[in-house]
Amino acid sequence: MTASKRIVLSSDHAAIDLRRAVAEHISAQGWEVVDIGPQTPESTHYPKHGRAAAERVASGDCRLGIILCGTGQGIMMAANKVAGIRCGVCSDTFSARMIRMHNNANMLSLGARVVGEGLALDIVDAFLSAEFEGGRHATRVDMIETPEG
Repeated sequence: MTASKRIVLSSDHAAIDLRRAVAEHISAQGWEVVDIGPQTPESTHYPKHGRAAAERVASGDCRLGIILCGTGQGIMMAANKVAGIRCGVCSDTFSARMIRMHNNANMLSLGARVVGEGLALDIVDAFLSAEFEGGRHATRVDMIETPEG
């Protein structure tokens, strides 16, 4: 399978159950899931999981990534330190669509302590079904990617 249908998932210990639900949900939609998150509930550090998933996307090994922690914030911050990553935390479907359509986000972050499973799966669907619109948005994405902004 090519990277076009490969998606990396990772989380810290706080989001293992939701990550597994997301993996099952998107696998049923034909995505090849590369789950690199922890398998046991012992405390672990979200920055290493965010960075590891982001590196899979930045390298081209996976087209997209979904990362999770308690709030989604910390793991998102770690992922965004990797060059070429545009990751946003979403707790609603509108934002999930817009980060793909307007910001060409290649990663989604979710807070397992913020959204329930049903909403999380809807957010994932919104993110995965949206496409980048380009045009004036491409200029803005280029400004994000350029250090001079």
